[in-house]
Amino acid sequence: MQLRMMIKDYKKNGIEELKNKAVQYNIYKNSVLEYGSSLFFIRKAEMGRELIIVKQSDTFDQFRGEIIKTDGIYTKKANLSNENAAVIRDTFKYTQPKSFGKDETTLGLGDRLGIASPGHIAAIRGTNAKPILAQQSIRELQLTNRTYQDVLDDVTWAVFQEGYRGGYGADGDHLKSAGEVKMALETGFTMITLDCSEYINNTINKMTMVEIEKKYKQLPFTKLKELEKYYLNKMFVLNSGEKITFKKDDLMKTALIYHKMIDFTRGIYQNQIKKSDRVIDFEISIDETSTPTTPQAHYFVATELMRLAVDFVSLAPKFIGEFQKGIDYIGDIKQFEQEFKLHSAIADHFGYKLSIHSGSDKLSIYPVIARYTNGRVHIKTSGTSWLEAMRVIAKYEPDLYRKIHIFALRHFKEATKYYHVTTNLDNILDISKLRDEQLPELLCQNDARQLIHLTYGLILNDRQQGNYLYKDELYQKWHKYEKEYRIILKRHIGRHLKKLGIKIELKLSD
Repeated sequence: MQLRMMIKDYKKNGIEELKNKAVQYNIYKNSVLEYGSSLFFIRKAEMGRELIIVKQSDTFDQFRGEIIKTDGIYTKKANLSNENAAVIRDTFKYTQPKSFGKDETTLGLGDRLGIASPGHIAAIRGTNAKPILAQQSIRELQLTNRTYQDVLDDVTWAVFQEGYRGGYGADGDHLKSAGEVKMALETGFTMITLDCSEYINNTINKMTMVEIEKKYKQLPFTKLKELEKYYLNKMFVLNSGEKITFKKDDLMKTALIYHKMIDFTRGIYQNQIKKSDRVIDFEISIDETSTPTTPQAHYFVATELMRLAVDFVSLAPKFIGEFQKGIDYIGDIKQFEQEFKLHSAIADHFGYKLSIHSGSDKLSIYPVIARYTNGRVHIKTSGTSWLEAMRVIAKYEPDLYRKIHIFALRHFKEATKYYHVTTNLDNILDISKLRDEQLPELLCQNDARQLIHLTYGLILNDRQQGNYLYKDELYQKWHKYEKEYRIILKRHIGRHLKKLGIKIELKLSD
């Protein structure tokens, strides 16, 4: 009945009147548009969303769905399926992911649930930053039982729903093999973050210089001569005026730690990235290691990749201090600034962006990052949108949150195998002694944040007698409170943008 009323209203009064009555008809206002001879919009149904296409045309016929004839007008109700998402991307080019290159400010806005992108878009719309709305690692896919196609399609629908035309990227995050890179590229992802951790030799830091020299001499003779000719006792002056030098001990140690990583990266670039049929934002990740990346090591890696003609957009060193999940930076901010300044100068010297991983909630160091990168930076966030989703549950469904919180406490040790954290469960307030209205404040305390952050995969996957214990109910509640989630997430990501000094740009197209 409501669909019949919508179509009559549209037929009689036109598209603007339909937009004015969007709330009345449960329509997402920004999704309403005319294309060719068809009208498109997404509306909220009882248990999900559906695409409505009014008037028959060639585009109309491409979508899979139920055809309804109302007052002589053909209407199609289509599911937000993978197949229909592909048609949306082909029809509306602004829903396709794109690359952004080396000069844009980009923010990786990982969405583990497939429901956060409307809030992310609301936060970043009108700014001079570009969102990487689709961002997932293989580990995150496994923990959420999703695929890269699911991730891209969820973002596609969000972009269409919000009418967002500012452009977005899709990042295959922390990929470790040629097969994983190939899968992300074939899905249509426009950014590849290559995790080189398995090719970085962390044992070198534990060796004596005698042992290091012995191992160094085992490298091919021509390689040794080439490295020593280029680096040994040389001074490299950056554009900023800072100087990088390599003594023999420095060169031996750095070469042994990173030479396999450089060969691996070159192979992926030559065989996968360079052969892609589109421009790819290629990021090098050397942050998943046990020790911080020294400025010398950073310069060495960048130089060797450049000498091998590997064209990359960004590089993620391991910075000093702790970049733990879901909480602010742990460490000496003054020392961080001293080293970050040099890392930023190296990136600027070669013309690529610095990338900061596990960057969500690191608000105390954002002013430093903004000061030295001048906007040429990529910052990855991920689980922080999950935490805000759980804040919604804590606020509006306290009984459900209490059950999940107790489950997380029981299973926390199991979850820590995936992460390095310093969480102290003893610091978390006893939930049985908290009133319902106090529950959302738990997600402002570091240890409680990490408790919920790390256990997300277990919470979403726990089953009893084949049925999900929490997942289905959680998604039902998030669907019910999607407006509240959008507001909370917009405010939360907005704090990140403000601390980074992200400026507002008024663009009517967005």
